[in-house]
Amino acid sequence: MQLGTRWPVGDQPPASLPEVVAYAVSTVEEELVATDVETTGWYWTLTWLEGKPVVELDDGTVIRYNQHEDSATITQSIEQQPTEYDEDAV
Repeated sequence: MQLGTRWPVGDQPPASLPEVVAYAVSTVEEELVATDVETTGWYWTLTWLEGKPVVELDDGTVIRYNQHEDSATITQSIEQQPTEYDEDAV
């Protein structure tokens, strides 16, 4: 059994993460810096599902590891403004 952990944005991720997942974390953090997003007080949360790491940022960004391909997938939540075509906007 592996236990998860939390760490602040900007700190080193746990050494137990596969290299490609740690790289994905740094990529997300670099994007946040480049777009001037205020991340004070934000944390990453690492959980292990079926032996694979899942990393989630406080803003809803999720990084999942594919062990067979040794790849990481970043999924970011998107906030959209309603348009005139949305039902609720009328």
